[in-house]
Amino acid sequence: MRIGIDLLWVRVGKCGGTESYIRNLLDGFQKYDGSNEYVLFVARDNEESFRHYGEKNGFTLHICPINCANQAKRILWENLHLDRTAKKEEIDVMFIPVYSKPWTYGNGIPYVTVIHDLQALHFPEYFSCLRRMFLKYAWWNTCSTSDTIITISNYCRDDLVAKYPCVKDKIYTIYNPIISKPSNLTFSDIREKFDICEEKYFYCVSSILPHKNLSTILYVMLRRKERGMTEEKFVVSGVGGDVESIQKIVQELDIQDMVIFTGFVTDQERDCLYENCLLFLFPSIFEGFGMPPIEAMRKGKNVVTTECACLKEVTEGKAFYVKEPMDVEEWLERIEEAEKTPAHVERFEKYNLENVVGQYRQVLEI
Repeated sequence: MRIGIDLLWVRVGKCGGTESYIRNLLDGFQKYDGSNEYVLFVARDNEESFRHYGEKNGFTLHICPINCANQAKRILWENLHLDRTAKKEEIDVMFIPVYSKPWTYGNGIPYVTVIHDLQALHFPEYFSCLRRMFLKYAWWNTCSTSDTIITISNYCRDDLVAKYPCVKDKIYTIYNPIISKPSNLTFSDIREKFDICEEKYFYCVSSILPHKNLSTILYVMLRRKERGMTEEKFVVSGVGGDVESIQKIVQELDIQDMVIFTGFVTDQERDCLYENCLLFLFPSIFEGFGMPPIEAMRKGKNVVTTECACLKEVTEGKAFYVKEPMDVEEWLERIEEAEKTPAHVERFEKYNLENVVGQYRQVLEI
């Protein structure tokens, strides 16, 4: 089969977990699928980051005349031209790894689309009116016209079926692939850069968006400071969101010496930060999947997170859970419990790349 994959939406280094998901999956197709051909539809300004796939057997890059940085023009081009371009490339099935399935023009190409969550329906206050309108249309169009819908957790599947009943008989849950490997860095490689000591910091990988609930952990750090527990720092790696607002809270609480926002880090730096943290904290109140807690547990770290959305499902009940995500005292109790509990490596084999690629092939090879 000749499978097309829409990568026009990937703004390199700015799409967070969704970008990690598709890059992991591409690595899996490359490693474990020797029978299908893949055509990657890329933009002029992200083509270089996918070029190495075009050098492999079974992969071809089609560079489209659009820049992913201009989201409005990109979406318009996708809707006007992607289906016709796929027809010219003799694509047997189009795979859209995000919610924005384009219009089709009777070319008969089946579409398999992934919807990662319906966050804007649960937290509309985090989105502009225009953005909400677009997302609602995109979800409706995707659910109504895609031949198959993939979602990334049972929580998300149930949410979609409740909001869009038309997907009931064409929806599949396939968990995200997670690649875990050693950082190949020593702690000395990052100690000075981030001003931290080994196993003297709590780590979090997260954007700075309201639903990530990072402000609650800032008040946790304040309470620890008031109790004289100032040895550990809170280190956050990630991009996206209102960094200035969260930094303002840090200043108001006078905990600048206890909180570090690293911004973007390389995969190697992130993995080294996982490997050397004391605990991994993930206070999010909404996730479609949530890769970081699993990555941390695979590194042999205890994780304290919430029971919100899919988090208990995907971590399989193996973390330490806060029932009330904004309750500072409960966070302090769970952190203390996790600190006293010996950690061990959790394997989570169902997220292994080969398993996930096999499930995707079953759906794509229709």
